[in-house]
Amino acid sequence: MGSRVWLVIPTYNESANLEAIVQAALEVLPESRRVLVVDDDSPDGTGRIADRLADGHDDVAVLHRREKEGLGPAYVAGFREALAGGAELVAQMDADFSHDPHDLPRLLAAAEDADVVVGSRYVDGGGVTDWGPGRRAVSRWGSAYARMALGIEVHDLTGGFKVFRREVLEAIDLESVASQGYSFQVETTFRAIKAGFRVAEVPIVFRDRRVGASKMTGGIVLEAAWRVPAMRLRGR
Repeated sequence: MGSRVWLVIPTYNESANLEAIVQAALEVLPESRRVLVVDDDSPDGTGRIADRLADGHDDVAVLHRREKEGLGPAYVAGFREALAGGAELVAQMDADFSHDPHDLPRLLAAAEDADVVVGSRYVDGGGVTDWGPGRRAVSRWGSAYARMALGIEVHDLTGGFKVFRREVLEAIDLESVASQGYSFQVETTFRAIKAGFRVAEVPIVFRDRRVGASKMTGGIVLEAAWRVPAMRLRGR
């Protein structure tokens, strides 16, 4: 029998964070769980660390990808693996501690009543620390822009700390999700809503990464800017 809960963590050059984030997640996840590290051929040895963790833990697995293709394709590959492994709930989070693993139990509990759970920075009780005013403004603008363009009420559409019920991932045609960067977060939630699934937001506090460089680029922001209205057109 497969693990009920799978946590998918995509990595690229996260050697300084990976062991600690996996250990922290294992401490709070339910007994029937598996942590899947999806590594995009990190040149800093992240994949080797993931292999060592998997060798030492029966509930840790690694999916090695041959090249860096972006966040979206990494998540699609991880979700596909989780579904094949019998997952009932699939969680996703960053590897850099910007998402607090201790919030995982609250998100998983909310999935008892909701089909998609979003760890939300922009509902009461949520927030962002360690960011300057410029990055805060870009993040808030991104979520507000997507919310208005798509006509949906989710406050934190660009957040990457989420839980999906199995039925959602089976219904939204993952293979056709084209988004590569952070617009992947918008697209999966939008598709779930269009398919009639219920989305709940659970407040979280987002923190800047502990160590390492941010993966955010101007190209990722531009991709989101043009893909969001394209999603609306396809969804009609």
